[in-house]
Amino acid sequence: MGIAQWPAGEGPRDKLLERGAHALSDAELLAVMLRTGYRNCSALELARDLLRQFGGLAGLVRVDGPRLLAWPGVGRAKYAQLQAAMELARRQALQALQASDVLSSPGETARFLQYHLGTHDREVFCCVFLDSQHQVLCCEDLFFGTLDGAAVYPREVAIRALQYRAAAVIFAHNHPSGVAEPSSADRRITERLCAALGLLDIRVLDHVIIGRGREFSFAREGLL
Repeated sequence: MGIAQWPAGEGPRDKLLERGAHALSDAELLAVMLRTGYRNCSALELARDLLRQFGGLAGLVRVDGPRLLAWPGVGRAKYAQLQAAMELARRQALQALQASDVLSSPGETARFLQYHLGTHDREVFCCVFLDSQHQVLCCEDLFFGTLDGAAVYPREVAIRALQYRAAAVIFAHNHPSGVAEPSSADRRITERLCAALGLLDIRVLDHVIIGRGREFSFAREGLL
């Protein structure tokens, strides 16, 4: 049964319109996006199956395309809807970050980085380049790795920072394991990056590690 066929006032869509999106469970919100189920499985039942199978919303956004497309009742259209929703959330978070001073809005920075990096199943190292007023110039993914790590080269970071005429930078990378604590390698590369950019008078504001629903900030922990 599709959302449109639910009895008046009983479906997730009606609940959203009457009470607001905050009143819906994860499964109900997902059902509104999916719109329809398949055969004898309603949209809400499909949503619950997906969340149960893939470990909730965090697991669902991380699952690779072929595996999700192979799930009964999903298909290309529903997969595209889910991808579009995630990209809209990421872009909204980036726009909010661009409109703020990152030093006074650490929450906006963390929220954007969660959207930007939290869905990857391999390690990605990105840089947020900032001007002298700490406004965002660009966010760029520079290095890509495996489940265990990504090789990071300070020379390449410095080149990109100079190309953007950046006065400051925030580093960020994800831990696909979900654990946000920094490794010894994370600490070493942070020191090397700070030393390299310091020679160019480019300030390192933070290095943020994104885990599953949480993040670790080098600046917040006094490690910069």
